[in-house]
Amino acid sequence: MRIRIADYCRALFVDLNVAQELVELCTVSWLLLVLKTPLEPSVSSSTFELADAPSTGLFDPIEISPAVIPRYPYPGEPLSPMYPSFPTTYEPVLTGKCPVNFSTISSVMDKTASDCSAPLAALVGNVICCPQISSLIHIFQGYYSANSDKLVLQKAVANDCFSDIVSILASRGANSTIPTLCSIKSSNLTGGSCPVKDVITFEKTVNASRLLEACSTVDPLKECCRPICQPAIIDAALRITARESTTESANIVGEPNRMDVLNDCKGVVNSWLSRKLSSDAANTAFRILSACKVNKGLEFTFLAIFSYGAIHLLGICSSSFDM
Repeated sequence: MRIRIADYCRALFVDLNVAQELVELCTVSWLLLVLKTPLEPSVSSSTFELADAPSTGLFDPIEISPAVIPRYPYPGEPLSPMYPSFPTTYEPVLTGKCPVNFSTISSVMDKTASDCSAPLAALVGNVICCPQISSLIHIFQGYYSANSDKLVLQKAVANDCFSDIVSILASRGANSTIPTLCSIKSSNLTGGSCPVKDVITFEKTVNASRLLEACSTVDPLKECCRPICQPAIIDAALRITARESTTESANIVGEPNRMDVLNDCKGVVNSWLSRKLSSDAANTAFRILSACKVNKGLEFTFLAIFSYGAIHLLGICSSSFDM
C-alpha cells in the first residue's frame, strides 16, 4: 500500500521537488494510519505476569534467580571497555602504627577512592584524582593534629599513616599507583621545609581571623574570577615562610629552594584550615581552589592555541596579499 501511494503521488506532479515532498507527506500519513490500527491480541501468553497478592500479611522474600544477573559472555577474554565493571573491595591490611580512627573521615576517604578509581585514575588524574588526594592529605593533617599543638606529623608516623591511607583507598577500589600518579609522598604530611609547624607560632605570625573568614565559605564562581581565599592562603604562607628556621629545619643539609619552602608552608596553612573547618567543608573548599587552578591552566592553553591560530592566519593572509 505504501508503494502504491508513493507512485501515485509521483504521477500527479512532474516536478521532482514537489513530488518528493508529497512522497514524504504520504508516507507520514500512511504511518499514522498504521499506528491507529488496533493490534491483534497475541495468541501466546506473556512470560512476565504479576504474582498473586499474598493471602496473609507475612510472606517469604522474593527470590531472584542468578540467571537474570548480566554476565560477560567471554570469561576467558578481558572485559570490553563498554562493559560495566566494578573494582573489588576488601579489608585493608594496616600497619597498626598510625594512631587515627579512619572511620571519622570515612566520607572523604570514600570520595577519594571514587575519584581515583582504578580504571579512571590515569585518565582523570590531574583534573579529578590528584586534587582530591591532595585535599585528603590536608584534611588528614588537620584531623591528626586536632588534639595537639602541632600542624604536621613526625616523619616516622607520617610513613605509617601514609601507607595506611594508600592501603585503605586501594581496598575501596582506588588505583594503587596514586603516589606515583599524583607525585605525592609521606613527606607531604610532615610540612617539609616550612619553618613554622605548630599552632601557637602559626597564629602569632598570620592574621588567623582574616584567613578563616576568607576560606570558611568559598564561592565556586567568585573564587575563580575574584579570588578571596587563595590570596589569604598565599599571604599566610609568605608570612610563615619569612620566619627563621626552627632547629629541625636548620639541620637539613643544603638550603631548600624558596619555592619549595613556600609550597610546604601552603600545606601547613591548609592543615590549619582543616582543623577549623569540618571535613566536608574543607574538602569542598580545597576542591574549588584546585578547580580554579585547572581552569586557569585550560584558559592559558586555549589562549595559546587561539594566538597561534591567529598568527598563522595573519601569515596566510599577508602572503596572499603579496601575491
